[in-house]
Amino acid sequence: MHGHEHGAGHHHHAHGLDVVARAEALCRDRDLQFTRLRRDVLETVAAAQGPLGAYDIAERLSVPGRRVAAVSVYRALDFLTELGLVHRIASRNAFVSCAHEHGAGEGLVFLICRTCGGIGETTAPEIEAGLGRALDRAGFKPASRIVEVEGECGACRERTG
Repeated sequence: MHGHEHGAGHHHHAHGLDVVARAEALCRDRDLQFTRLRRDVLETVAAAQGPLGAYDIAERLSVPGRRVAAVSVYRALDFLTELGLVHRIASRNAFVSCAHEHGAGEGLVFLICRTCGGIGETTAPEIEAGLGRALDRAGFKPASRIVEVEGECGACRERTG
């Protein structure tokens, strides 16, 4: 199990460069277009201190006289999500960037702090195994395997404890 904080202080400039370099390599390997908008969206999400919604991203990318449409941002996010470069936090309808690769079928567990808004990311093979069996029994093929758990992070618990 590895921890990976998406909360305050985690997104430093190097992370943004890492994820962009990974995006360039993936697109090169798969012969996909890494367009200017896709790059801009990825850089914006990577630089953020927490999850961003499509409208927030569109707002940040827009300049006077040149608005970026949310629908274009959603298309770029779909592309980046498909490649595993960003993850969607469904309960927040927002996106976070991901600096590392996940194995095939490796599910994610997002730990969402209700106090500070920080989002931790981890994997849980034991949850994956149980989920895999339940899905097989149901004859269900998932499009994604992301589990979201809301609560209070260790740092906030220490502050209030």
